[in-house]
Amino acid sequence: MARFPSEAWFGAVAGVFNGDDSYQGAGGGHCNCTAGLVIEGRNEGKDEDVVEEVFVLTFEGAECKGGVEADEAALDEVDFYMHMPRVDWREMLEDIRDHGHATENHTLNSLDLERDDGLSTSKHGDQYREDLFFRYNQTLQFYFDASARVKTAFS
Repeated sequence: MARFPSEAWFGAVAGVFNGDDSYQGAGGGHCNCTAGLVIEGRNEGKDEDVVEEVFVLTFEGAECKGGVEADEAALDEVDFYMHMPRVDWREMLEDIRDHGHATENHTLNSLDLERDDGLSTSKHGDQYREDLFFRYNQTLQFYFDASARVKTAFS
């Protein structure tokens, strides 16, 4: 069982995603970008201490190369990053686990639309690179949908 978030979890999801041709069609397919993920949470028992974990996913062609843990400085280099509280990441992944794919308000697109500042942003302000979130949205969704087949523990 892989713990979310961790390099092992992102690697396990990449293995499922890369190994199943059904994730490569219907709006998915070739995707060339680096996507940051920011998982915000609170230290247990210490409401004032916010902890952020940063991971970087690399997509090349029809494959995800996996995710590596990084520091906040890495967000300067990614094409875009998605930022959500840990509880929202967990809710999305549990919805995917329960249904085999994201439903209703748990898709990346709906999560982006419901937030005042959106789900995806960047530190560099390059709109072409930021637009990759929308261009590759379905492939990114297929990647997260592949997590339905990975036994996941949450920290």
